Amino acid sequence: MKSTALAMALTLCLAPLAPALAQAQPAAAQKAPSDADVARYAKDLLEATYPAQGPGAAVLVARGDTVLFRGARGEADMDAHTPLTPTQLFRIGSVTKQFAAAGVLKLVEEGKVKLDDPLTKYVPGYPNGDKITVLMLLNHTSGIKSYTGIPGYMMTSIQKDLTTAQLIEVFKDQPVDFAPGGGWKYNNSGYVLVGAVIESASGMAWYDYLDKVFFQPLGMKDTGYGGDPKLVARQAKGYTEQGGKAVPMRILSMTQPHAAGALLSTPDDLLKWNRALHEGRVLKSELYSRMITPEGAAAASDYGFGIGPGKVRGAPTLEHNGGIFGFISQLTYYPGPDITVVVLQNTDDGPDVGGTARRLGAAALGNPYPAVKAVPVDLATLKAAEGVYRFDEKTSRILKVVDGKLTAERTGGRPAVLTAIGKDDYLYPDGFNRLTLERDAKGVITGMRFFQMGEGPGVVGDRTTEALPADPVAVKLSAAALARLPGVYEVAPGGPAMTVTVEGEAVKAQLTGQPPVNLRATSATLFDAVEAPASLEFAAGDGPSAQFTLRQNGREIVFKRKS
Repeated sequence: MKSTALAMALTLCLAPLAPALAQAQPAAAQKAPSDADVARYAKDLLEATYPAQGPGAAVLVARGDTVLFRGARGEADMDAHTPLTPTQLFRIGSVTKQFAAAGVLKLVEEGKVKLDDPLTKYVPGYPNGDKITVLMLLNHTSGIKSYTGIPGYMMTSIQKDLTTAQLIEVFKDQPVDFAPGGGWKYNNSGYVLVGAVIESASGMAWYDYLDKVFFQPLGMKDTGYGGDPKLVARQAKGYTEQGGKAVPMRILSMTQPHAAGALLSTPDDLLKWNRALHEGRVLKSELYSRMITPEGAAAASDYGFGIGPGKVRGAPTLEHNGGIFGFISQLTYYPGPDITVVVLQNTDDGPDVGGTARRLGAAALGNPYPAVKAVPVDLATLKAAEGVYRFDEKTSRILKVVDGKLTAERTGGRPAVLTAIGKDDYLYPDGFNRLTLERDAKGVITGMRFFQMGEGPGVVGDRTTEALPADPVAVKLSAAALARLPGVYEVAPGGPAMTVTVEGEAVKAQLTGQPPVNLRATSATLFDAVEAPASLEFAAGDGPSAQFTLRQNGREIVFKRKS
């Protein structure tokens, strides 16, 4: 989640973070490494990933109940230069969802809730609630609009203290994404309603119920509601990035993440939870199986109830991550070798938490990712790889040499500079994502194989005869054309605001709270963002532009002139 992205403020703070992409070398797991080897690797990785000064992370790696590594690096309070420790509390964001889901399943065990119960049984009068089941709330198939995706909501409205009923009022009349059960879309509103189900069926606040049935019995003394002043006093401070510097996180009322993301915890408490949940001490086996097994419309998205399956180096995992103002979290469990990996970071715009957790898990498996060693490849070889590689009707990857380096650009994305790790093997900047060129018997390049998540055989894109697209040509605008652009634009009153400025011939756009992004004109109205995969198209005309359309990652957002 980089702050150079123009639409960052529109990104859902409680949405799952995109999983890390892994190098496609899923060799069979090796002999389990010694505890000392894992500890040494984890310590080195933590120190290489986070500076001693500034926000950082707390990390835990365990095999069974044996902690292989527990450590932290960075600062819990940058002003006081207080170092982070593994005992401090962190916001865990959407990792909260598996606790809330388990809470509902515990109520199912108690006979107070059924998975096929209609929502209206617990939230009377909810629009179309007689067609929405508890199950649909748990696995994001209800079609209800996520309140965190309402334009402008995350800027100021998210700061207000709301009751459960007041929060439901925010989204209940929003247009739905699809009919109940008709699709899958990650949905924070659904887990607010999960919390409402818990409250209705138990007669307690959702977090008090979880404390009673899970946290107290399991000895999780450092886990609880993020609005509890006693817990907040022990929480590490959260940070974000602004202008290339770490600054205090944006304001958020912890009443609003609700059962979708409002818990605090520590690495050791999350280890206790993993051990209890996955060893059958939380739920009966039948309900546990339902929780971890994607079904129906959620199967294609590999999502169970607040948790989902994955793979690292060929080993199955059960995991969830979370992003919330000031923090990013990752909790992963490896069922076979009984490995737990926890990474809790106190900045929402820092290193790749998922990638760090993946590397730690691979090391604990005894199958660590190898160090990347770039190899020299001559320009002629790179040029020979240029072309359009098509995976399906809508998806292609373009390989092109820019400034002596091979770049890859996916449909709708921006070019990424590749590192050659072999004549036909190239690694993406994230250090995981990888592609291999495929050749026929005569050595002619016929396609590429793209490996995502480092798992399986990869997917093949055939090399086509399509011409390489021309590079956008920057144009010089007249003073009159430039004069139309400056101003403050917003999505809706009180929503995200974008300030466009012109200094000489330099045009910049700056979203509230984010650093400015340079714009390059390709016509009098169309501009490419230099630092982000986005474009802005201003309304044509003679006077000041009335609006512009931001296009990024397949989305279009209209900003209208405010001043």
